[in-house]
Amino acid sequence: MTKVEEFEELRPLLFSLAYRILGSVGEAEDAVQETWLRYDASTAQVASAKAFLTTAVTRISIDVLRSARVRREEYVGPWFPEPLLSDPYQDPARSAELADSVSMAALLLLERLSPLERSVFVLRDVFGFGFDEVAAAVGRSEAACRQLLVRARRHMRDGRPRFEADRQERQELATRFFDALKDGDVAGLRKLLAADVRLVGDGGGKAPQLAKAVSGAENAARLLAAVFPLMARVDVTFEPREINGQPGALFRDRDGKVLHIMALDVVDGQIRTIRAVINPDKLGHLGPVADAWAVDREVKQARRRAE
Repeated sequence: MTKVEEFEELRPLLFSLAYRILGSVGEAEDAVQETWLRYDASTAQVASAKAFLTTAVTRISIDVLRSARVRREEYVGPWFPEPLLSDPYQDPARSAELADSVSMAALLLLERLSPLERSVFVLRDVFGFGFDEVAAAVGRSEAACRQLLVRARRHMRDGRPRFEADRQERQELATRFFDALKDGDVAGLRKLLAADVRLVGDGGGKAPQLAKAVSGAENAARLLAAVFPLMARVDVTFEPREINGQPGALFRDRDGKVLHIMALDVVDGQIRTIRAVINPDKLGHLGPVADAWAVDREVKQARRRAE
């Protein structure tokens, strides 16, 4: 195969690896593009295109993550990963690991790790690379990588989410949730929410959002039932979609532009966490982005008319 053909064959793997290290679609795409430029410019004889490319994209991602850490510490409000609607890389032998590792909850756990710990964990436990391959990719000895993995696993184990195993049951619960949301059904919503459910939004200071996280089934149900029927009055619509491998929905304004996404963590037959990504900077890869402030003004006007 030509270099281009080799690269394109491995592109899904490279993107999926970079996304899990970075938690950003845009940064992962940039890392993959930089990887191609390095591969194309290389004049050395490459024994394995996969080894060269995965090493390059891992090291680029580590460098990007180190600089991104500073920006995330200064971020306004809660920080969530950029939503991913579909993972381009599929491996039937590792489908469970790949699915678990791309959820919002898992990516937020990965944020607790150092860039090296995160990269070693992703390469070894998610994608199943051998320790020799992991060591080559991150530029550390195999012994050092084993120690990094022990620390990473400890952090991940302490907070690892326990999602509903049955995909169909998960989707059916999500369908009931969004039906109740559309109807403003407080009682219906309350039944689906865990007692300690959390509702959190990521606006990054660039979109209207909750002043703070809302906790508890009663509080969350009442807030959701009050807001979303008003949004429907100003022609906001939503379409159920998988968000980072978990049930959720994509919300659009009357012009079909992306307003925000909502992702649900389903644990033990109930919704444990509801996350909304409203920051327009994190939605551009999903299509043209709506003016959330304008929609918010319309919703407030609709509320005043209803009072």
